[in-house]
Amino acid sequence: MNIVILGAGAIGSLFGALLSKKNNVLLIGRTSHVNAIRKNGLTIDGKTQLNVKISAEDSVDAVPFSVDLLIVTVKSYDTESAIDQAKQIIHNKTVVLSLQNGLDNIKAIEHVVDRRQIIVGVTTHGAFFSKPGCIKHTGVGKTILGELDGETSDRIKNIENVFNKSGIETVVSKNIIEDMWVKAVVNSCINPITAFFGCSNGYLLENPLLEKIVEKVCLESTNVANAYGIKLPYQNMVQITKEVIRETSENYSSMIQSVRKGRKTEIDSINGTLVDIGRTYDVDVSLNEILVSLVKTLSNQ
Repeated sequence: MNIVILGAGAIGSLFGALLSKKNNVLLIGRTSHVNAIRKNGLTIDGKTQLNVKISAEDSVDAVPFSVDLLIVTVKSYDTESAIDQAKQIIHNKTVVLSLQNGLDNIKAIEHVVDRRQIIVGVTTHGAFFSKPGCIKHTGVGKTILGELDGETSDRIKNIENVFNKSGIETVVSKNIIEDMWVKAVVNSCINPITAFFGCSNGYLLENPLLEKIVEKVCLESTNVANAYGIKLPYQNMVQITKEVIRETSENYSSMIQSVRKGRKTEIDSINGTLVDIGRTYDVDVSLNEILVSLVKTLSNQ
């Protein structure tokens, strides 16, 4: 399969490296990362030990083949501009997979791509960007893929098979929108709190005060999901959130990594979107509002 990874940061590079073992993969990333990969290959360490020779470019203009699968892993706030730039390589049979955080990516992709070409994925793998050309895989997770209409299509089964054959444990969901919301609720609890307190995921359960905050944010975010029509039992969501924290205990969230690098965070696409939806349905979103303000203050500093 001809695969392009649009936004080869930590997760994009990890998936690209694994998929490249059995597929033709091209990474689109930052120039410094691309140059390092061209010189020394892409190195994955931590839970996965791998060095692969893989094609990498800093622009979609250099894609040399017809793209079967475009995996979008850019930050949520860059989705629309990145897809707009990539439209030249998207033909009517290209499948566009959003493997991102946040709740607003589908809408952004739809501005350029026919909805019928879009699929969604969520993953609990943990990774961070060590340096150009090097990614640390901090937590082995599971990946879920799904069609927006819930159908188990031939193409989604084919992509599931491609992922599994490459060592990415993957299953197909019949309700990927619900799965996307589950991840958004989990992220709303983990990302901003770890970013503000500068801690690893695991510390959220080691500190009783932070664990209580996680539970309260989880309740509020779950209430927003339920008001929106995504029925998520609160106790299940607390259990899932804590399981993810335990499975990624050594990981530092993508939000804390952005703060440390002085880059824009995805707070608006996660907690900010929950705030907007909650206000629409008259749900109390005071904790999410506080987290948005705290992270934005931190980012501005």
